Amino acid sequence: MYDLFFQKLNEKISFTAEEQAIISSYLTTKKLRKKQYLLQEGDVCKTIAFVQKGALRAYSVNEKGVENVLQFALEGWIISDLYSFMTGEPATYYIDAIEDCELLLITKAAQEEVFAKVPKYETYSRMQITGAYLAMQKRITSLLSLSLNERYLNFINIYPNIVQRVPQHMVASYLGLTPETVSRIRKRLSAK
Repeated sequence: MYDLFFQKLNEKISFTAEEQAIISSYLTTKKLRKKQYLLQEGDVCKTIAFVQKGALRAYSVNEKGVENVLQFALEGWIISDLYSFMTGEPATYYIDAIEDCELLLITKAAQEEVFAKVPKYETYSRMQITGAYLAMQKRITSLLSLSLNERYLNFINIYPNIVQRVPQHMVASYLGLTPETVSRIRKRLSAK
């Protein structure tokens, strides 16, 4: 049940069977149906979710009702409103399932206990947060400095699985573009 989770952990740091058993004892499972929420804006984010199966997105909705996708998460990725999770303040994002999902969840209290019992897990978590921060910086740089074509090509080169599984309007939102602009870019690129 936890095979993918521990495969991903062990890619970064080697965990013993005993350490894995300790970590497992603090995880809970959750299934979401497509379009079901894991988190809604205004609620406090109480968990970090590891995606065992499926796809999710984190997004905000502006005053005009337009969705702005911040993050996607496929198998082997984590997703959360980290600010809300760490501070206990209300979430500013929605997280919902793009596909039916199977998730592993850890609460803040459980995470703190695991950190105390398995220090390597704290190191792993720090590596995950650092990686997420670096990806966010690259994304901001891309949004600010690349042409529309370059932005789209960069995205499909880095995340080919997302383009195949996520509706085009969500990809457009993630890239800060309209679906029509993404259609034009795709048409231009396929003509080359």
